[in-house]
Amino acid sequence: MIRRLDVDGVPALLAPGTGPMHAGLAFRVGLADEPLARRGITHLVEHLVLHSLGMADHHFNGTTGVEHTYFHMRGAEADIVTFLNGVCAGLQDLPMQRLEVEKDILRTEENGRGEGPADGLALWRHGARDYGMPVYPEWGLTGITPDDLRAWVAHWFTTENAVLWIAGPDVPAGLRLALPHGARRPAPVPSSALPVRPAFFPGPANVVAWNAVVPRRPAASVFAGVLERTLFRSLRQESGLSYTVESDYDPRGDGTAVLTALADVLPEKQDAALRGFINVLIAAGAGRIDPADVTAVVNQRCADLVRAEESGARLPGLAFGLLAGRTPQTAEEVLADLRAVTPDDVAEVGRAAVADGLLMTPGSTTPEWAGYTAAPERSAEAVRGHSYPSLDRPGAHLIAGEDGVSAVDEETLVTVRFDSCSAVLAWPDGARRFIGHDGIQVHLEPALFAGGHAVVAALDTRVRPDLRVAMPPRDPARIPVPRAPATPAPAVRPVHRGAAIALVVVLSVVILLCGGLGLLMAADSALDAEDRDVAIGIAVVGLGLAAAAGYGVHRLTKRLRGS
Repeated sequence: MIRRLDVDGVPALLAPGTGPMHAGLAFRVGLADEPLARRGITHLVEHLVLHSLGMADHHFNGTTGVEHTYFHMRGAEADIVTFLNGVCAGLQDLPMQRLEVEKDILRTEENGRGEGPADGLALWRHGARDYGMPVYPEWGLTGITPDDLRAWVAHWFTTENAVLWIAGPDVPAGLRLALPHGARRPAPVPSSALPVRPAFFPGPANVVAWNAVVPRRPAASVFAGVLERTLFRSLRQESGLSYTVESDYDPRGDGTAVLTALADVLPEKQDAALRGFINVLIAAGAGRIDPADVTAVVNQRCADLVRAEESGARLPGLAFGLLAGRTPQTAEEVLADLRAVTPDDVAEVGRAAVADGLLMTPGSTTPEWAGYTAAPERSAEAVRGHSYPSLDRPGAHLIAGEDGVSAVDEETLVTVRFDSCSAVLAWPDGARRFIGHDGIQVHLEPALFAGGHAVVAALDTRVRPDLRVAMPPRDPARIPVPRAPATPAPAVRPVHRGAAIALVVVLSVVILLCGGLGLLMAADSALDAEDRDVAIGIAVVGLGLAAAAGYGVHRLTKRLRGS
C-alpha cells in the first residue's frame, strides 16, 4: 500500500519494499528545460552536489533526465538520512571551487557517450528546443558561471518543485529536506519542427526507426508492446531482415507519451527492411490488431507491474507523476485499467500514432510511396540583406540582414532568423554557427567570404548576448582558408590550318627520305667493313632527322585536331 505524506513541505510517497531501504529526491527539471546556450547546466549541478557528498561505502547516484533530475540511494536508514540531507545542503552551497574540474569531467563523459540509434528522431521532431535538447552536446558548459548556477538552483531546486519517494517501512528519523521555497514548474510544451506528418528523414544505413506522440493512456502502452511483437514476427521470424527489434513507451509530464520502435538492418537489405517495417505500420494505421497480441502484452504488463509493486520499483514513476499533478494510482487500479484494454482501444492508438509518425529511413531509401513527406532540410526563404560571395565555392554566398542570416548555394538554402535563434557558437578565430529553433544551422567561416570578418562583427551586435556560446580555440591547421585558384594551362597559340597541313606533308617526306637513307646506311655498315664508321654516322644522322620530323608531325596533328 502506497502512502502519501509531506516531509518538510515536500510531497512524498512511501511504500514497503523488499531488501534495503531505497529513497530518492526528484526535481521537476531536466534537459528539456535548458536553453541550448546553457546546455549542460542541470547535469553540472547534479555533479557538484554529488561531489559535495564525498566518498561512501553505500551506493548512491544522481541522474539528469529529460524532465527530471533526481538523487537516489539504497542502504541503511541512517545512511539515507545523511545522503538526502547532504543533497539539500549541497544544493544550497555548491562547491564552486570544483567548477572547472567538474566541467572537464562532464566533457570527458560526453566524449565517451555514443549516439543512440534513435536519437535523431528527437532532433528532427523538435529541433533545437525543449525535447530536442538531449541530442545536442553540452555546449553551454564553457560559459556557465557560479552566479548562473545559483540562479538555476533557486529557480528549479525548491520545495515546491520536489518530490520524495521511499521504499521502506517509514520515513527515517532525522530526515530534513531543507530547501528554499519556489514554485511548481510544469513540463515544457513540446515544440515541433515538422510542418507535415507523417514525415521521414534519412538516417544511418544500419537501422530503421520511428516515433509518434500520442495521449498517455494504458492502451498506448499496450500498443507499444503489440507493435514490437508484430515487427519481431515480420522482420525477424518470417523474413529474416532484422535481428534486434525494440519498442518503447515513454510518458511525459504534459499528458502525452512518445512511442518509439526500431529495427537493425543489413545495408544490402535496406529496401526490403524498410518496406517490411512500413507494412507493419500500415496495418496498424488501418486498425488491423491481432487480439492474441493484445492479450499477451496485457498479461506481460500485469506481471511486470506486480513485480514492480513488490520491489518498490513503481515509486519513482509515481513520484514523477505527482510532480505533473497526477494522483498516484494503486496497483489494483492500474491492473484494472490494463485488463480493460480492448483490441479496438489499441487500434485507435495505432491509427493516431501512424498519422503522427516520424520515420528515420536507412541510408538513401525513401518511403514516399507510403505517403511520408520529407522533413524539411532547408529553409523556405532567405533573409533580405547584403550578399557576401564565397571565395571558395562559385555561386555560393552569405546573406546578412537585420532579421537574420542565410547561406545559399546551387543546392541548399538555410536561414536562421534572430528572433528564432537558439544559440550562436562563437570561436575566437571569428567562425560563427547560428542554430535556429527548427534545428537548421548556418555556419560562417569569415575567411571564406569576401568581407567575412566585417560581417561577423556586424552579426554579433544583432544577436542577444545570452545566446552566445564561447567555443574553445581551434587548431590553426583546422581553420579553413580559401583554396588557391588553379594554375591556368598555358595558352595554345592558334594554328593556320593550311600552313600546318603543308608542313605535315613536308615533314612526312623528310621522314621517308631520311628514314630510308638511315636504314640503307645501317644495312651497308653491316656488310662493308671498310667504310663502316662513315656509314654508321650517316645512318644516325638520317634516323635522327626522321625521328625529329615524326615528332613535329605528331604535334601538328594534335593542334589540328584541337582547332
